[in-house]
Amino acid sequence: MLLSVQWLGALYSLCALIVCIIVVCGCKLARLGYRTLGKKLPSEPPPKEKEPPEPVYYLVERKKRRVKQEYEQPKRIRFN
Repeated sequence: MLLSVQWLGALYSLCALIVCIIVVCGCKLARLGYRTLGKKLPSEPPPKEKEPPEPVYYLVERKKRRVKQEYEQPKRIRFN
């Protein structure tokens, strides 16, 4: 008999928790709805005239010529 009373208490606690969560969420949603009640949606702005796009200028770097290198005679390597 004691076990069924414990389960009944747990069930009541769970139901109380669920009811509290529903009440808190409902109050928050009601407050949010009340705040937005007096606000009006902004009207659509008039369409802007389309301006031609500005030209795009690319900066291009000229290719540089490689300087010719003068090679020397190869050095002989001696292994000891």
